[in-house]
Amino acid sequence: MHYRILHLSDLHTGWHFDLRVAEDLARQAHEIHPDLVVISGDFVLRADFTSQWTAVVAYLKMLPQPQLRIPGNHDVSLLNGFYRLFSPLKRYCYYISDNLNPVFTLPGLSVVGGCTAHGLTLDGGRLYPGQVRRLEEKLTQFGAETCTVMVLHHHVVDPPHTQPRRKIANAHTALNLMHTHRVDLFLCGHTHASYVGTTRGLLPNTTHETIISQCGTSTSRRGRGQDRGKNSFHLITINNEGISIVPHFYEAAAKKFLPAKEHQFPRCWQQPEIGTSPSTSPTAHLAQETTEP
Repeated sequence: MHYRILHLSDLHTGWHFDLRVAEDLARQAHEIHPDLVVISGDFVLRADFTSQWTAVVAYLKMLPQPQLRIPGNHDVSLLNGFYRLFSPLKRYCYYISDNLNPVFTLPGLSVVGGCTAHGLTLDGGRLYPGQVRRLEEKLTQFGAETCTVMVLHHHVVDPPHTQPRRKIANAHTALNLMHTHRVDLFLCGHTHASYVGTTRGLLPNTTHETIISQCGTSTSRRGRGQDRGKNSFHLITINNEGISIVPHFYEAAAKKFLPAKEHQFPRCWQQPEIGTSPSTSPTAHLAQETTEP
């Protein structure tokens, strides 16, 4: 097994969108040849403007396929009170996808997306009971031999050296999901600051820890904290030995994103027992790529 995931976040087409950075990112993304591009929310700056949605749709076509996309709080209508309260993700569903729980699988790998965006807050996120049930349904499909990745927009821990931002309001619920279902890797965005760590110590009385890949803003001028003025993406490699995450930061002089420190984590998911046939594997029935309604 050897897979590469390109993790992008917080594209924010609109007034702060940097087209030069975005074009260089698209070109570099094709050079990387990822097995999957994950975009963890905030496609637009203001969801009320059609021009921002058409811009991001055009940009997504410039990036490699396949893509797994989930919404962020900026993808919720801000100025239209009716949409915000009763159909907060109406435009996201129309322009991006009406599937708020996309799933992507390859042999030995499953990536499950979820939605923390809603219309009752300007910035924060929450996992509502229905969303928790749907995530549980997806996560329980995969056996212990599968490397499991969960993707949400909002974060569960503030990166060091950044001003705290509203996390998932019920972050303990998200952490319980990760630990109960032994999620190996958690991808998120929202803070506009790059961070790699683990959930160690965030939930008492558990021995499991999930790796965190928290991507900064990939194409906007809204970096925060130590990432002020910076753009980033994370390149994740998953193989039989473990998981490697390399944050990349844009350098204008080079016209590309350059790698920073590599973070390596040993394999913690279980291999199938010797003698187990592929047909008895819990993931054997899954197609190479699935996006479920």
